[in-house]
Amino acid sequence: MADALAQNNPPAAPVDPAPAAPPSPGDRPASPAMFVFRAAFGGVLMGLANLVPGISGGTMLLASGVYPRFIGAIGELTRLRFRLWSVVTLGVVVAAALVAIVLGAGLIKDLVVDHRWAMYALFIGLTLGGVPVVWRLIDRKTPGTFVAAACGFVAMALLAVAQTRGSDAAGTTEAGWAMMLLAGVAGASAMILPGVSGGYLLLVLGVYIPLLAAIDTFRSALTDNFDMNVLWDVGLSVILPVGVGVVVGVVAVSNVLKVLLDKAPRATLGFLLGLLLGAVVGLYPFQQAVAPEHGDIVKGRYVRALADGTLLLESPVEGIEAEPLEKDDWPTAFFGPSVLTVAAAIGLIGVGFAVTIGVDRLGRDKPAPAA
Repeated sequence: MADALAQNNPPAAPVDPAPAAPPSPGDRPASPAMFVFRAAFGGVLMGLANLVPGISGGTMLLASGVYPRFIGAIGELTRLRFRLWSVVTLGVVVAAALVAIVLGAGLIKDLVVDHRWAMYALFIGLTLGGVPVVWRLIDRKTPGTFVAAACGFVAMALLAVAQTRGSDAAGTTEAGWAMMLLAGVAGASAMILPGVSGGYLLLVLGVYIPLLAAIDTFRSALTDNFDMNVLWDVGLSVILPVGVGVVVGVVAVSNVLKVLLDKAPRATLGFLLGLLLGAVVGLYPFQQAVAPEHGDIVKGRYVRALADGTLLLESPVEGIEAEPLEKDDWPTAFFGPSVLTVAAAIGLIGVGFAVTIGVDRLGRDKPAPAA
């Protein structure tokens, strides 16, 4: 009898479970103190990474494991829904990023210029450390997940190649109010989107060096002699338009990503995972700054070498005075590393990987116990 019933009523086919939604930004984390630490860590890395062309701040935030909460928090606040942990998440990340940008603009730029291979190796490790973090966010891997990951990887690798070929040809642009507004939108969009370098976009727009110089000038005027004239001039011409652009870019991109994470989390996270892996292509560490020769073109200007070895940039536009060519603006070239350099780079990659994994383990949200 039982056999007959089983034949007449075969077991129902298993139902594909609905994809798990990303953590709600307003929910209380399992370890609030550790989550705040992890958010601050991600914010610092995001701020420092956006100072360096070729490194994505969004990648660093994704690697730290707070990316879905950060995107969700922006979405909630732009809809005027103020929940405690949404405000905390956004406030900690943004504050840490701003502090890192203001204090690290000069230091990070110098470290990358003088020790590029070491810094890039460290950032490779920090980036790769985020791979298991994102992998764990994908509740079930489907063919669409891997297709999206492959698309993200190819897109990021192509962008890395374009960066290598095009960064030295990037022209300089008059850094007016409109251009600074556009720079803020572009930089913020890249800051939110993992794998896209905000610093590189600023370099292409021709405002990377002027913007870093303005930030450093503003910091000096604020902390050294509190020069109100300088603060007013720089604030009105640079800080204000960039700030407005950052707000517009962050709100627009984060809300689009929030919708994608809600509607198609597996494919979206797969694409972000591909961007994360592809970002490593653009961080090939064994490259160094090379002094240009007389007559070369750097950022749309001609290089003139003086008898004492000083290099000047001369603009093709009449009336613009020549200015010294700093090492920050030298083009880069690949070099053949020694065995010791390769070993040191591998060690730095391991350090960066361990740091990201360690921070993730400290602040990881633990699932609630089953009833």
